[in-house]
Amino acid sequence: MSDELQRIMAIDDPYLLLREVTTRLADAQQEVTELARLRRRVVQDLHSQGLSYAQIAEKAGLSRGRIHQIRHTGPAPEGAFLGAGAVTVVTPLRWDDEKKRTVVAMADVNSGKRLEELAKSYGLDVSSGNVLVSGEVDLNRDGLVVVCGPGMSQDMSDLYAQDPVLSWEHPEGEPWALVDRRTGTAHRAGQDTDSNRPYDVGYLGRLPRPDGNGSVLAIAGIHTEGSLGVVQLLASDLSTLWGQVGEHRFSALVGVEYDPETGEPQSAELLTPLYRHDEETTA
Repeated sequence: MSDELQRIMAIDDPYLLLREVTTRLADAQQEVTELARLRRRVVQDLHSQGLSYAQIAEKAGLSRGRIHQIRHTGPAPEGAFLGAGAVTVVTPLRWDDEKKRTVVAMADVNSGKRLEELAKSYGLDVSSGNVLVSGEVDLNRDGLVVVCGPGMSQDMSDLYAQDPVLSWEHPEGEPWALVDRRTGTAHRAGQDTDSNRPYDVGYLGRLPRPDGNGSVLAIAGIHTEGSLGVVQLLASDLSTLWGQVGEHRFSALVGVEYDPETGEPQSAELLTPLYRHDEETTA
């Protein structure tokens, strides 16, 4: 019996006991989920290295049938791309001058809800939050997925400034652009160019928290259509993205073709490589 369990069982106050047991059960379930994810990941990694399931079973002291079961059941390893155990999906609040009140953009709502559904499909506990109208947001929290560009939040602008490869640029009097400093290419949205094409550019990156104790998964489009496109890419190709960058810090740009009537993405594809930031800083 663990010391923690003994501590809980020794509580006399029934209401405190109920609260402590409920909290501990939630924590334990998260831990079980992540252990199962890690176990499946180890089996997949060993198999991809050329070991047969029989060899893995022999070396691990488990049956071959048990290894097969682990390989095909439990939460998929790529869910760790979004976070471990629990994630908080954060979207921005906006101020409506006409209505004189705080509002949320429907595209931001859709991005947030789709991310929540994606995280739940990988066995993650999900909560939601907002970037305040002032732009303030606490980025020093575990499991954050933030959908917000630099123009709406100084906190997010400072976060994006940590990217060693990609940058948001907004020269005076000109529209926003996302610049790949590796190639010198500036990517712009179609509605901001003469083409007026229903095309946007999205940003996806895992960036260091201000306190240095973890990372934030950051998503944004030059316009809201770009954010929706990034979310679509995650939903359709998370396994591939996870296979390339795992839990490392990285960033990439996404080109998004969308329906001009609805703003819904019709296609989303990478415009850049998935730049691993540890490789950039050591290059």
